[in-house]
Amino acid sequence: MRRVLAQLEPPVKMGTTVWAKDRRKLSAKGSALPGDYNPDITPWVAGIHDALDDPAVVEVSCAKSAQVAWTDGVILNYLGKRIDVDPAPMIVMFAKEKSAQEFNAEKFEPMVEATVVLQKKLPPKSKARWEFKDFPGGFLKFVGSNSPASVKSTPAPVVCVEEPDDCNENVREQGDTITLLKERTKTFPRRKVIFGGTPTIEGVSRIWASYLAGDQRKFWVPCPHCGEEQVLAWEQVRWVERDVPPHEIFGRIDLASARYHCPHCDALWTDAEKNRAVRRGVWRASAQFQGMASFYINELYSPFPGSVMSELLKKRLIAEHALALGDDTKMRSFRNNTEGLPYAYKSDLPDGDDLKLRAEDYAEFTVPAGGLLMTAGVDVQHDRLAIIIRAWGRGEESWLVYWGEIYGSTLQPKAGAWLDLDALLTREYRHASGAVLRINAVSIDGSDGNRTEIVHAFVRPRRGHRYMAIKGAAEASDDKKEIFSTPRRVDPGKAGKMAKKGLETYIVGTARAKDLILDTRLKIEKAGAGCLHWYRGVRPDYWEQLTSEVKAPSRINRNRLTWQKKAGVRNEALDCEVYALHAARRLKTNLMQPGHWDAIEARLRQRSLIAEPEQEEAPVDLSDDDETPEALDQERAEQEQADEGRADQVQPEQVRAAGPPASSDPPELLEQQDNEPAESHDDAGFLTPAPAAPRVVRRKVRKSGPRGGGGFSARSWG
Repeated sequence: MRRVLAQLEPPVKMGTTVWAKDRRKLSAKGSALPGDYNPDITPWVAGIHDALDDPAVVEVSCAKSAQVAWTDGVILNYLGKRIDVDPAPMIVMFAKEKSAQEFNAEKFEPMVEATVVLQKKLPPKSKARWEFKDFPGGFLKFVGSNSPASVKSTPAPVVCVEEPDDCNENVREQGDTITLLKERTKTFPRRKVIFGGTPTIEGVSRIWASYLAGDQRKFWVPCPHCGEEQVLAWEQVRWVERDVPPHEIFGRIDLASARYHCPHCDALWTDAEKNRAVRRGVWRASAQFQGMASFYINELYSPFPGSVMSELLKKRLIAEHALALGDDTKMRSFRNNTEGLPYAYKSDLPDGDDLKLRAEDYAEFTVPAGGLLMTAGVDVQHDRLAIIIRAWGRGEESWLVYWGEIYGSTLQPKAGAWLDLDALLTREYRHASGAVLRINAVSIDGSDGNRTEIVHAFVRPRRGHRYMAIKGAAEASDDKKEIFSTPRRVDPGKAGKMAKKGLETYIVGTARAKDLILDTRLKIEKAGAGCLHWYRGVRPDYWEQLTSEVKAPSRINRNRLTWQKKAGVRNEALDCEVYALHAARRLKTNLMQPGHWDAIEARLRQRSLIAEPEQEEAPVDLSDDDETPEALDQERAEQEQADEGRADQVQPEQVRAAGPPASSDPPELLEQQDNEPAESHDDAGFLTPAPAAPRVVRRKVRKSGPRGGGGFSARSWG
């Protein structure tokens, strides 16, 4: 009867702070202060507990420094309280599986061993599986962000992410693991999503973006002398310098003189005064609450011996000394781990608003005079296709012709958004000369793992028109990959080998492409080689997406700078620009000499001269069957075919007068002598022509025709 009555009793209503004070015990294995948990040592923790216990709060995030009792005071107390009095399925995700194992062995298990109520709920058999803790009414699961399968397989109303900035964004092409984890809570009416970690890079840090998305609570502390409240910041720390010549890093600094300066009354606080003031502090929000409580706290609030102001000053001086020698790693660490703030990298990249001012007055879907070749870059998403179309001219100067997205299903290559994409890529584009251009090459990214085969099926019958299936190289580990390189065959052939004429996939050197676009060409303001142009009516989100990445230390290797997406910003436009550049390199736009461009331009001039001037069409009279819109379209198509036939009948004298033979496709490079001066690439990424060689080695023209299925070979030049 006692067991039955115990099961029928309603759950105990107890806040996390009260539970920790009454029932939590600190183990000598995991704490410097074993015994009863004392919430007064870290008074700011109680406010975070209250947010976790509040049913109106769906998400809790904390941007923090080190030594502020987040893991021990917030996460462990909340997990223990839920296991004991409010059980439910819970998932805690770490950056790596090894971090999860260490948390279990060094933090969680010692808490269970020292806390009697948790020992009863978690029997010894639960130790057999470190990653899964089963208890009455729920379970606790530890996962790593490098294992999306373990995240996607289990729904839970309570999920927690430790150090979001270190978690994988797109592991195994299955999406952001943090987003996948949040999706696990959607079926539960009372859910709790918890983020906590140290900010890393300004603009990239996801925990700082999460803090800014919440109500932005800070811990305000009253001055022990004047009573004015303030948020503790490193800028208010003062110290005394000695009047002696420096013999070491701290030669002129008296570390023991470090004090906190009150900006209101100029009083200098000692560590003891600061700790007493912190105990009287309160949380205050600076933004509107919309279901997400966000907190910021730094190491100046910490009362622990390793966080006294003299120790913090010592770390700061070491960081400044290293920075003066060209090493910013220690200053980054101080900014992140002591101040609890993201580190801002100095960048001379133009802002999106500045780029917008450079937009030009030409219409969408039209090509200005300098554009002679056209390429497209396509990024495949689950519900849409993002497209950039660019026209290219001499020195890889380029003009944006179109940026946009086609919404629709991308599950079948002959239906949905793919039909609209085909119509967009095969249409004609009006050139400033009056001629029309068609797209010469297309690069389509299908590397998300779910659309790869669909992209292959779309590209396979269009290879003759230079459609390419591509995949971006991993920037963190393969940042030296060339923008365009030899493709890899993917279609099976005979005897277990890949078919020579089957589909090929291209690996794009995205790191080098972004270096070229963002670090170099965005800074070119005058028209000419390498300059990027945009039309004034481009969709407004283009500017933000074009500048959506920042070069910062890699999560894998902190000493290597890689391009990383800013938190909360889409980057499809930048990706499509990279793919359009890759397609241009397929045409060898960076290697083409002035004669090649002259030939293409001559062809356009001939087309514009032959083409009849456009006249205003009379209204269509549907009463006559012979003048239906379909009949008019057929008549117009026949006229265009006749015009193209006349354009192809150019006399040899005309070709010789214009220079090398003209074509809408780029010619191949001329063969050079061994002693001919080598060509070089300048900072804008295009080829600088070498001085003219005394003679050119001529080769016999291939009778089978040029490679690439169109155009002509430069070897046929006389």
